[in-house]
Amino acid sequence: MADGVILLVDAAEGPLPQTRFVLNKALNAGLTVIVVLNKLDRHDARPDEVLNDIYDLFIDLGANDDQLEFPILYAIGKNGVASVDPDKLSNGNLKPLFDCILRQVAAPRGKSSESLQLLVTDLGYSDYLGRLAIGRIHNGILKKNSPLVLIGEDGKPKPVKAVTIKTYEGPKLEDSEEVFAGDIVVISGLQDVTIGDTICAPESPVPLKRIKVDEPTVSMEFTINNSPLNGMEGSNVQSSKIGERLFKESMRNIAIIVEKSTQKDSFIVKGRGEFQMAILIEMMRREDFELCVGRPKVIFHYENGKKMEPIESLYIECNEEYTGVVTEKLSLRKGIMTNMFNDKKGRVWIEFSIPSRALIGYRDEFLTDTRGTGIMGSFISGYEEFRGEIMSRYNGSIVSDRAGNAVPYALKSLEARGELFVRPGEPVYEGMIVGKNSKLQELNVNPTKTKKLSNVRSSGKDDSVLLKPVIPMPLEKAINYIGDDEMVEVTPKSIRLRKSILSRLTRQTLKRPKKTD
Repeated sequence: MADGVILLVDAAEGPLPQTRFVLNKALNAGLTVIVVLNKLDRHDARPDEVLNDIYDLFIDLGANDDQLEFPILYAIGKNGVASVDPDKLSNGNLKPLFDCILRQVAAPRGKSSESLQLLVTDLGYSDYLGRLAIGRIHNGILKKNSPLVLIGEDGKPKPVKAVTIKTYEGPKLEDSEEVFAGDIVVISGLQDVTIGDTICAPESPVPLKRIKVDEPTVSMEFTINNSPLNGMEGSNVQSSKIGERLFKESMRNIAIIVEKSTQKDSFIVKGRGEFQMAILIEMMRREDFELCVGRPKVIFHYENGKKMEPIESLYIECNEEYTGVVTEKLSLRKGIMTNMFNDKKGRVWIEFSIPSRALIGYRDEFLTDTRGTGIMGSFISGYEEFRGEIMSRYNGSIVSDRAGNAVPYALKSLEARGELFVRPGEPVYEGMIVGKNSKLQELNVNPTKTKKLSNVRSSGKDDSVLLKPVIPMPLEKAINYIGDDEMVEVTPKSIRLRKSILSRLTRQTLKRPKKTD
């Protein structure tokens, strides 16, 4: 829908991983780029060095000679000031930026006199109007309730009708009866529309070049909460309500794909990363849903009999003394260093090529290794042949073998085994994970065990038991921690870790090797 973009770069931080990602999309689409160096009032601003980094970025992304001749402006956003001269930012306004947009970005080239062509580039959803198609009119005029045809991926025209047409008036949407070439519109009444479809006039259906949406790279299992504590903290617990909410999200969010699982009361949700999944789960949690989710799994492709996996370009910024441990950890995760830069001031920038599955659960480990001073970002760079197995966890789980309430006496004896996740008095059940074992094996314990009474024991003898403070497990850390046979129980009030199969006896039976005749 855009004819040009403004590349806004911090004058101190320089281009970040997300900058590379969005700029690559803009260059591939042939859009006009205007570079704005912002925050020149920062004490650590380095506009000359950052500008050189931007030129290097354009060259790395394969920009042609015309794209390298981009206009440059300097700005202090909080003061509302922009200028082509960095020494003239003490006073002024944003007029130089608006003038630059008018000069550099061409007006829409479509003609209202030609036959209607509208490319659907985004989707929305309304509880009252259903699915919404969003796009810009390339040619022609669109009128409310006029007969139209929709050309999908199969190339066959299908009759449709625009029930309502809305256009943007500033930040608001307003109803319109008639819109013209160049207008961005939101249309309702097209229930089977997808991104890349073309809306045309029935008398001359000519499709536009189809756009392709990036495929999801990660999948997660969403299922009902079948633990003994189900229904105690949330009202939306049925699989039908969970499925309805997930399918509605897939209609709003083009990056989400929802499929019915072969397992009962379960759904497979595909997206662009575990962080996007965590956002969706948190939204459902705040809407009073109870559910269980499995560990994020990377979606593999197969080409010519070879197993292909998504590869990410990972960018690390950390203090120089942490370079060794970061490089060692990422090499164990099949990461390959592709670039490294030391600013001679104590900070190091490192670039890696690494499988997406290797980054699941690494972010928290990275923050620990760099004492919270490191910065990391990544984006999908493509698919490569499978790089081999990666050790995802180096700890086992401490699992409760019965139901009840956690007791300080029992928890004190378990502290020597590893890190605990539950506090005294919290309800536990069979199959619930109550801690992280310092060893790799699964450890089944009784966290409800009390001390046996004796005739010489005082009533307040165990009141002085002191336990280490338990750090609450946030949602994102929980879904990254669990193993393939574990799940996260999410309710409006609690986040619990558990085994997928709660019964200890059943888990042990399934682990036994099968006898062969």
